[in-house]
Order: sequence, then C-alpha cells, then structure tokens
Amino acid sequence: MDHLLLAFALILVGLMLMAAELVLFTHGVLSMIGLGAIIVGAILVFGRDPFLGMATLLALVIAVPVCGRALLSIWPNTPIGRRFVLQPPREPTTIAHTPGAQDFEKLRGQHGKTLSPLRPAGVVDFNGRRVDAMSEGTLIDAGQWVRCIDVQASKVVVRATDGPPGPANLEEMKL
Repeated sequence: MDHLLLAFALILVGLMLMAAELVLFTHGVLSMIGLGAIIVGAILVFGRDPFLGMATLLALVIAVPVCGRALLSIWPNTPIGRRFVLQPPREPTTIAHTPGAQDFEKLRGQHGKTLSPLRPAGVVDFNGRRVDAMSEGTLIDAGQWVRCIDVQASKVVVRATDGPPGPANLEEMKL
C-alpha cells in the first residue's frame, strides 16, 4: 500500500507544481517537474495494479485539461495574473468613438454644397461648417449639392443629389 500512497502523492504534488507555475512563472521549470512527477506516479500505480493504473490514467487525461482550463480562466483575475495579462480598455478607444467622429455622425442624411471638386475627396459646406468629405468614387464638381450618406470613423462619405428638399432648395433656384 505504500507504493500507491507514494504514487498518488506524486500525482498530487505534480498537479500542484503545475498550478504553481501560473503564480511563480519559472519559464516552465515547475511545469516540467510537475509533469514528471505525474508520469512517475502513474507508472507506480500501473506497477501495483494495472486496472487501477488505467483508471488513474483516464482520470488524469480528463482532470488535467479541465483543471488547467479552470486555472487559466481564474488566473487573469488574481493579483499576479493582472500583472501578466493585458486588460481590455474600459472605454472605447477606436477612432469612431472620438468626439470629432461623433460630431460627424450628426451630418448623416444632411445636405451640403461642395466648395471644391470632389475627386473623390474635397471640401463640403454643411450649413456653414466646412468638412473634408469624399464621394463614393465619382467625380463631383464644385458648387454641386451632396448628401451625407455614411460616416466611416472620421471620413464623411457623400453622394451627389439635386438639392435639399423643401424651401431651401426653392430659394436657391430663384437666385
């Protein structure tokens, strides 16, 4: 019975050494020693009783990956794990979430007039606000009416139109 006790103690110590690798970070040294202890423990169990050895090996094949996955999912939340694992940003840091890009979102659907030719990029006036814009790939001459159809990050995409609907277009036609 002493060989079985020693074998299971080696397996337990091996598992603990592999778990300690996550905390101590010894570049795999503790993991290799732990893996060796698990293998020696399994061999000792096989030497004592082949049926118990197969049951132990099956349990290890199932338990080691399950426990390893559990440890790896818990580890980033530990104090030392937070030092090793990069945390995601708390607030959005993409260009689309900058204040300037959010101001451009207000232009979506609005009509403006080109101040320079869009070939495909140029300047458009949206109610007195000069904005760098680009067309969908078509050339648009200066002085043409356009409508903002999309805002991609900080790029305003426009399409040529006949003019804004309503009285503003009628006043423009009279002039």
